[in-house]
Amino acid sequence: MTLHLQISGCTLCADRFAATHTAHSPRPIVWFEPTTRLLVAGQAPGMKAYKSGRPFTDPSGDRLRDWLGLDDTTFYDQSRVAIVPMAFCFLGYDAKGSDLPPPKICGQTWHDRVMADLPDVRLRVLVGASAHRYHLGVKTGVTETVSDCRMHAPDTFVLPHPSWRNTEWLKKNPWFGEEVLPALRARVKEVLND
Repeated sequence: MTLHLQISGCTLCADRFAATHTAHSPRPIVWFEPTTRLLVAGQAPGMKAYKSGRPFTDPSGDRLRDWLGLDDTTFYDQSRVAIVPMAFCFLGYDAKGSDLPPPKICGQTWHDRVMADLPDVRLRVLVGASAHRYHLGVKTGVTETVSDCRMHAPDTFVLPHPSWRNTEWLKKNPWFGEEVLPALRARVKEVLND
């Protein structure tokens, strides 16, 4: 059985998800092929992705595709773009409506195996604090980690989550749009057109 199929059938967190405020079942969203050159690593699929079965099918995805300079067709071409979150399932919400954190068991079970299955990745785009911690081993906050992203370019770009919740962050940090995004778009284009 392929790694893709193993993850697709995973139910490790069934009891955890059933106990959340959303009381949902696991539905892993697996979006990668070994041929990909661009890795988008994030936290976990949201509710809309859970319902659609495709990652980033929400306004966050629209913003992320804009940041990357990609249209839907290219972004969703699994042979070119891998979307590998720290948890493959929608995590659910707590009683206050906040996103729950990724369960460690998902990353411990799958993440290293997926990374080993992507030998041709030439660019990593790390979206949000969970991905920053795993891929960079940092313990700094998002602003500090993203502002230090120039240390990792051109092979890794570090982004805040593209959620509407971070709109204020984007306003307070104009350097992100002025400096990081143009460099990111140029590197994405270079990697995918090479």
